[in-house]
Amino acid sequence: MKTNRMNSNKQATLLMVTLLATGITPVWAQSDAPMDHSTHQSMPGMDMKDAGQPMDHSSMNHSMDQATDQPNDPSMDHSMHSTDQPMDKSMSNSMDHSGHGMTHGAMQGGSAPADARDPHAYSGGYGFGETPPRLRLADQHNFGSLWMNRFEAVRSDDNTSATYDLQAWYGRDYDRVVLKAEGDVDNGELEEGTTELLWGHAVDTYWDLQLGFRYDSGEGPDRGWLALGVQGLAPYWFEIDATAYVGDEGRTAVAVEAEYELLLTQKLILQPRLEANLYGKDDPELALGAGLADLSAGIRLRYEIRREFAPYIGIEWLGKFGDTADYARAAGGSKDETVAVAGVRFWF
Repeated sequence: MKTNRMNSNKQATLLMVTLLATGITPVWAQSDAPMDHSTHQSMPGMDMKDAGQPMDHSSMNHSMDQATDQPNDPSMDHSMHSTDQPMDKSMSNSMDHSGHGMTHGAMQGGSAPADARDPHAYSGGYGFGETPPRLRLADQHNFGSLWMNRFEAVRSDDNTSATYDLQAWYGRDYDRVVLKAEGDVDNGELEEGTTELLWGHAVDTYWDLQLGFRYDSGEGPDRGWLALGVQGLAPYWFEIDATAYVGDEGRTAVAVEAEYELLLTQKLILQPRLEANLYGKDDPELALGAGLADLSAGIRLRYEIRREFAPYIGIEWLGKFGDTADYARAAGGSKDETVAVAGVRFWF
């Protein structure tokens, strides 16, 4: 009987410690609830005159010391009731001084502290109100660019001329205005020039459909054309620009240009280039014959000082075919020639 009473006293003491540590005050430890005198008398370190009063922590500590001196009960897990471990700081902060539970100050919510991070600190001054200019996404901004693909001097056996080839655009990702210009200048005069004003619309990830007008000028009569073509990046990274033209008096033409960039290093780039022009009927005034009129194939080696600025050198072969070659020979020229080129490529 003495052993059973000792075990009961020990279990009651450990139960009291556990309840107080978790912030729960038992009914018989509250000031407004009657105590069970049989239980109170059996607890060591507690006097009857303290019945109905809050538990004194010094008495509780004394009871805990006595409880730890008792033999261990195999049925009780003491790992959760060890008095050697300090109380968690967050739990001690949430306990009021009377031990009656959580205080209202420990609850979340309310105003943010003074040192809290500003949720709009990285918005750059933009908000959801009327703050012009407002940031707009989803293809709502207009951009522009100028790309001078070739700006070079051309040296043949007995002559030096200049060539330009540029493209500019302005608009959005899906719709934009495109300007293309290409020509040859010799002795300060424009020998042959082509200017195109197009509307470009993205029809695929790497392809644009282009529709507009082309105007040819230079030596001989001027010509106007309607233009319809595609421009984009073909598989294996070939840059393609192909356009079909329809002019007055039933004239038709097709122009195809292809380029490829081979990176020898991150700055040294080798660029093969091919360009061909075909016509549907003869145009004696411009010395052009039906079919494949001319073809140029060249290779250029450039060094990109910056991505936007790169000087280059190269070599190019120019050939004429069919009736176009006959017109060239009749004028005292040659049907083909090889020239050296040197120039600069830039864009912004």
